[in-house]
Amino acid sequence: MIHYKREEAPLHKKSYAFAVRIVNMYLHLTDGDWRLRSIYKQVLRSGTSISANIHEAEFGVSPSDFAFKLSIALKEAHETMNWLNLLYDTGFLNEKEFESMAEDCSELIALLVSSIKTTKKNNNL
Repeated sequence: MIHYKREEAPLHKKSYAFAVRIVNMYLHLTDGDWRLRSIYKQVLRSGTSISANIHEAEFGVSPSDFAFKLSIALKEAHETMNWLNLLYDTGFLNEKEFESMAEDCSELIALLVSSIKTTKKNNNL
């Protein structure tokens, strides 16, 4: 499992920072146009859920539980990327905003995939 302070772990820090960015993006989007409020809420839910599931995984009862929770976070990250693409393609996020958020989300996806593979490999799952 994790052999260092979890608050210092890149996945822990980056997922939390991304959740903060998602909340700020949500507040920015809802400050203006409410036509897509259901999508705004979806990206808020999935984007903040990534961090919540990673934090929950850190206290997994077994390596398989840890990997399972990270897998849920990975699904939420993919869903978040879908909503970011949709908001960009419909003009609700500009290119700079989209690229910044998508880059962070892609980095989380890569970290999650790597962490899941490593956990499964090291624990023969």
